[in-house]
Amino acid sequence: MPKFDDKGLLSAVVTDAETGAVLMVAFMDQEALSATQQTGEAHFHSRSRGKLWKKGESSGNVLKVEEMLVDCDQDAIVLRCRPAGPTCHTGATSCFYRRLEDGILQPVKS
Repeated sequence: MPKFDDKGLLSAVVTDAETGAVLMVAFMDQEALSATQQTGEAHFHSRSRGKLWKKGESSGNVLKVEEMLVDCDQDAIVLRCRPAGPTCHTGATSCFYRRLEDGILQPVKS
């Protein structure tokens, strides 16, 4: 099983199961991990709200989990998912839609 930190969290990296692209990074607690395992849809722990949230609960852009990979130290997890729409709350496919170049954020070219 994954090892949660002293706040009961672990880092979760979400990738597209088809392309391998990194879609987002969030945190999971035991409740989020259990909900994800039970439903097959990604759930996370919202640090700002201090509660469980299902990705896409308001937008409909849920993440169907195909595989969960735990790293060698057991303190991070990768969720290989099939997104039902844009992953980022901005409407971008990925939360990583900018790159840092010469100290300036630039849009990632599709």
